[in-house]
Amino acid sequence: MIALAQAGEVGGLRLELSPVDLALLFLFFVWVIGIGFALKRAMNSSLDFFLAGRSLPAWITGLAFISANLGALEILGQSASGAQYGAATAHYYWIGAIPAMVFLGIVMMPFYYGSKVRSVPEFMRLRYDKKAHLLNAIVFVAGSLLIAGVNLFALSTVIEALLGIPQVVAIVVSAAFVLTYITLGGVTSAIYTEVLQFFVILAGLIPLVIVALVDVGGIGELWNRLRDTQGEQYVNSWVGTSVGGTNTFGDWFAIIAGLGFVLSFGYWTTNFAEVQRAMSAKNTNAARMTPIIGAYPKIFIPLITILPGMAAVLLIPGLGQEGSELTYNNALPALMDKYLPTGVLGIAVTGLVAAFMAGMAANVSAFNAVFTYDIWQDYVRPGRPDSYYLKVGRWTTVIGVVIGIGTAFFAAGFSNISNYFQVLFGWLNVPLFTVFIIGMFWKRTAPRAGFWGLLAGTVGAAGVYALYQGGLLSFRSDTHESMWGGLAGLACAAVVVFALTPGQAPKSRDQLAGLVYGIPAHDVVVEAKPAWYRNPVIMGVGVLILSVVWYLIVDVIL
Repeated sequence: MIALAQAGEVGGLRLELSPVDLALLFLFFVWVIGIGFALKRAMNSSLDFFLAGRSLPAWITGLAFISANLGALEILGQSASGAQYGAATAHYYWIGAIPAMVFLGIVMMPFYYGSKVRSVPEFMRLRYDKKAHLLNAIVFVAGSLLIAGVNLFALSTVIEALLGIPQVVAIVVSAAFVLTYITLGGVTSAIYTEVLQFFVILAGLIPLVIVALVDVGGIGELWNRLRDTQGEQYVNSWVGTSVGGTNTFGDWFAIIAGLGFVLSFGYWTTNFAEVQRAMSAKNTNAARMTPIIGAYPKIFIPLITILPGMAAVLLIPGLGQEGSELTYNNALPALMDKYLPTGVLGIAVTGLVAAFMAGMAANVSAFNAVFTYDIWQDYVRPGRPDSYYLKVGRWTTVIGVVIGIGTAFFAAGFSNISNYFQVLFGWLNVPLFTVFIIGMFWKRTAPRAGFWGLLAGTVGAAGVYALYQGGLLSFRSDTHESMWGGLAGLACAAVVVFALTPGQAPKSRDQLAGLVYGIPAHDVVVEAKPAWYRNPVIMGVGVLILSVVWYLIVDVIL
């Protein structure tokens, strides 16, 4: 059972693991470190370290793509949102992820991969100028460390709950472990570890969902009881979302435009922590298939995140209530401790730890690539041998993890860390996506517009958040604010880009080859036509149809 917190324990939760559970967790750690040592000998160049030598098959990069996202945001954050907002949290997936992932695979990956850029900021330098490049690199480096810190905070929280050690010590131990296998094997180590972590996460959380549903009487009974206690809008994702409605998640326009387009496309198409996995694929078709392969399991992830969060509202007394020591972030761990027996609990906890490690590793591996290539190589020490940048990449990993330890405490004030992530995405990814997409489809966009568009979009999104926090703007919830903040960021960035384009000559056609729609890259390698199950368009349409089916199941059948 759940033990209330003693002095120094976090969130009112202490998990009791048997020797068998601890042994399973230890074996996982040994296995992951072993992967790092096994791959160390293959790290012969900076391209090997940062992009796996562009050699990995699509199924590996596809599973790593989705596993890299299965960090603190997905596991703790979305189960917390499921408990707080109910079925509407599914919007984060079926509107707020799948369309953007398909768009990345079908439309944007040919530009990323075909232009042979090594990072998203490098694309900005080629499309715009060095000022846009440097600003994007600095903003990404800062943001990736903040997000890595959140995953580290979540990981240390679980370790503290497991072992009862002080959180500061737990953070340092967690950071040292992730640092070890990334430093050894670079992004290749992170990717192969993420594939393993994906299956460990499923093995740990699927039994939890089954046991919780059995106890509550099945999914139909769960919906009926939640409808009686929480209201219809809690179990129907669109009820109360009219403008002026009562659904705390938000209104329909903010959900479709703010979340479904602005926030989701900003995150999935420009976040290098995700795009880096696709760039590591062995050819253009594999790179395009990477996010689409990831989209298929993404459809079902709500079953192991949102669903148990909603069930926890009934099964965990006092969860998220004022005065309770159990915040919404505790929904999933509390269910695990209540229902899972010896052995199964060990697998579930290992899955939880694996998820946080995946999230942190993804952001740290993206951070070291951007810092090394886009800041150090371009502006600090250009023209050095490749072996020099490989060493810089390893040392950058160490520095990034150390800084991540400091940023880990930023998330402590959020009872739902999903809200924290959405704020960061609105500030960091939305302006970048706006400038990126305009420049990709409008060849006349002026080089100078990139820098000022990025800056204006960030200021616009941050300004809405500041007004909300100051009580000058009112929204239904933090989630609702993040949607409108993202829309404000997009509007500010777009206005500035269009306003600054007249008066400066655009780049030449040769300079824009492979960077703008309608201007193909030079020396394009023509690949054989893939089979239908490897065709990004066919598979992308298929996953979009499945998203619609899931909405019908949740909002019509249930």
